[in-house]
Amino acid sequence: MIKQNVNIVNFNILYKILEEIKENLSFNIIEYENEKDFNKQDKICLKNSLTIINPDKANSDEKNLLVFKDLPISLIKLVELININLIKLKFNHQSKVNINGYELNLNSKFFSKNSVNLKLTEKEIEIILYLDSKKTKQNVLDLQKNIWGYSSELETHTVETHIYRLRKKINEKFKDKNFIMSHNEGYFIE
Repeated sequence: MIKQNVNIVNFNILYKILEEIKENLSFNIIEYENEKDFNKQDKICLKNSLTIINPDKANSDEKNLLVFKDLPISLIKLVELININLIKLKFNHQSKVNINGYELNLNSKFFSKNSVNLKLTEKEIEIILYLDSKKTKQNVLDLQKNIWGYSSELETHTVETHIYRLRKKINEKFKDKNFIMSHNEGYFIE
């Protein structure tokens, strides 16, 4: 599992405290000496991370910002608040994954376009996310290995069957035969 990042800006004492217990944290901590250094960071990288700014120096308009106004606070309560905010952030981030004009909600497992919704299975979501993350065609052996964990020696039509059914569902619901493309070299999403 990939850990989320917590950016600590201009709050050295908090960073030092969390650094001492980092083995017990479910998130990564990154320190920035000031807002100027923090603002140099790529906003795409910060999209799914939480930022904590010293309450005495908080004047940022950062979206995923956590400011502790009621200090002092116990360490247990502090970590709990950070974790709760990270969970909310992850939930919101997973609510909208855009893929070729479609919206995939990983929380509800709905695939939608123009107010039309299609309920997907976990495996169908994995297929779509995997194909979308790859910019090259993925053959059956790649999909067997990376989605199902099968070895290449197995004789199975699992991949073809799942993709056939998924393509059929998408075509029936959205009249889109070209969402998942098939080629001699494999499957892909343009």
